[in-house]
Amino acid sequence: MKNPVQVTPLAESDALQRASEVNILPQMAVLNIFRTLLHHPKLAKTVNDLLLTLLTGDNKLETRFRELLIMRIGWATKCDYEWTQHWRIALQAGLDEKEILAVRDWRDSPLLSDHDKAILMATDETLADGMISEETTRQCRQFLDDACFLELNVALGTWRLISQLAKSSGIELEAGVASWPPTGDGP
Repeated sequence: MKNPVQVTPLAESDALQRASEVNILPQMAVLNIFRTLLHHPKLAKTVNDLLLTLLTGDNKLETRFRELLIMRIGWATKCDYEWTQHWRIALQAGLDEKEILAVRDWRDSPLLSDHDKAILMATDETLADGMISEETTRQCRQFLDDACFLELNVALGTWRLISQLAKSSGIELEAGVASWPPTGDGP
């Protein structure tokens, strides 16, 4: 079920103006999520900086793990915006379509490694309980150092926030973007 738009996105020109005032790059400002967030420029800047920290630069958590957890959150929370926005990013990160689709029912997938599955278990537990269990933490800590484990937790919280924001605000897909790639079938 699609949620109605609760906050009308700014016109692109208005979003670009507000973005320039708080140092948000134009390529971010034109996305519907930022056209919505830029009603509150300081908040938009904070979210922008957090996303850029997690998406670029000196990341500690492997890109593969980050994209698996984002795709899982998108699927598990039924967030078309999150799933659709990160479909292309996950492919560019080296995951293939079958691996991405495996996050839908990941537990018995032969396409995903034990490490992948530990990340996905951490994702499901965070969505269900607001935290990673002791057992799953133990599994993750076998291959994640302190910095990676911290980044995992922040990534889980960040993309859970993005899902909630997109769904509650009714943020729509970018113009011309097909829903729920690759087939158009959501959860």
